[in-house]
Amino acid sequence: MASDMFVVPQTRGTVLCCKCGISMAPNPANMCVTCLRSEVDITEGLRKHVTIMHCPDCDSYLQPPRTWIKAQLESKELLTFCVKRLETDLKKVRLVNAEFIWTEPHSKRIKVKLKVQKEVLNGAILEQSYVVEYVQQDNMCDSCTRFQANPDQWVASVQLRQRVSHRRTFFYLEQLILKHDAAAHAIKIKQMDQGIDFFFANRSHAVKFVEFLGKVAPTKSRHDKQLVSHDPKSNNYNYKYTFSVEISPICREDLICLPPKVATSLGNLGPLVICTKVTNNITLLDPFTLRQCFLDTDQYWRHSFKSLLGSRQLVEYDVFNIEVVSPEYNLGGSKYVMADAEVARVSDYGKLFYIRTHLGHILKPGDRVLGYDLYGANSNDIELDKYRGLVLPEAILIKKSYEEKRQKKRGKPRPWKLKSLDMELDESKGRANEQKLDTEYEEFLRDLEENPELRFNLSLYRNKDYQPSEMVSVSDGDDLPSVPLEELLADLELSEQEDGEDSMRE
Repeated sequence: MASDMFVVPQTRGTVLCCKCGISMAPNPANMCVTCLRSEVDITEGLRKHVTIMHCPDCDSYLQPPRTWIKAQLESKELLTFCVKRLETDLKKVRLVNAEFIWTEPHSKRIKVKLKVQKEVLNGAILEQSYVVEYVQQDNMCDSCTRFQANPDQWVASVQLRQRVSHRRTFFYLEQLILKHDAAAHAIKIKQMDQGIDFFFANRSHAVKFVEFLGKVAPTKSRHDKQLVSHDPKSNNYNYKYTFSVEISPICREDLICLPPKVATSLGNLGPLVICTKVTNNITLLDPFTLRQCFLDTDQYWRHSFKSLLGSRQLVEYDVFNIEVVSPEYNLGGSKYVMADAEVARVSDYGKLFYIRTHLGHILKPGDRVLGYDLYGANSNDIELDKYRGLVLPEAILIKKSYEEKRQKKRGKPRPWKLKSLDMELDESKGRANEQKLDTEYEEFLRDLEENPELRFNLSLYRNKDYQPSEMVSVSDGDDLPSVPLEELLADLELSEQEDGEDSMRE
């Protein structure tokens, strides 16, 4: 049988090192590794100290002759930059591995441990590690130098505008810009009427920012340039570039009357629809049939239209009765239930409205709800006039209202907070405009609490001023929406203590 067969044990041949005489595996040099390293140093002639130029303002490094590369400490980009600085040396050996050795961040030293291989005596391959120390010399890059000389000097500006009466879209865009660090290269940000201006020291940074805006909002843009100076000897031209970016005036929760051509292209949707979400696409919902369609940027600007009614025209209603008439529908993660509702305006109980709504899953008798009053509205819309014989409902409900319950917690801090851009505010409007912005910002915070989908792409941070004893009141038994604590991020900041040492605090 195979198990009874005699197997000759294989032994590994060994030889003696020609220098120290220890037993070792044979190799072409006939020497052990210790003796081989004592005879040959494959790192001889390779640089162990390198000086690199570092810009402390924008945290970038000079790649000769004139390219500046932005990289954080111990990042993949910085490691690649450091290895490339040794490109001529590494032609003599074969690089196997490279890694950082920790150094004090304020020491102006970066240490990289390299592992290299090289063929030595009689074809033997020797592997050896050594450390290269990079010394940082602070020297501002060209763009930071120009900015320090004249902070108002810019090469390209992006004028972001939306022709609506509120700034809710800009509050949301501000958080997206902060999360993705899209305005990191902006040298100045200024709040303007119906928009924000971003100023850049480089045209490519402005182009990249415009591309980012096109990915998060339905925008259209155009650009222009103005000649600043011209050197006829070297034939160099200096321009200032201006990018005008306009955001669609359609906002979330707006009531829209679709133009006949658009309604037909969407499969005879509507014509009365609600905008439920705005990204680079506009999500439209028919509240009477629960049909949902998406309108991309090109489709919208080809047949651009405005809202019939906006969120500032919402009216508060009291709900007296709800009768569910359909099962639950799930559209894109949102739940809807068709129901017949009996409601009346909070400001006028003289007339009851019997309407159909898509909010049957969250409304119950005694609730308050926000909706558009088409019974008392004086609608003067061109698109609406094109539909002859269209019977308008008396009201269209949009969302549940929690205003009455919020009155109990007015003035109490939230357990979370948002960061904001370093922006120059427009003070020409006066005190009234400042109060208006505060009110709109508070409405934006409430929208984040009520809509988990809205805060999905944003970063919310724990509020250190919020007392732990108040956490019990976040859910006192009522159904007032709030942000779960597990969604909050720790806000880490560097602070200098009195002894001069830096510490990390939350």
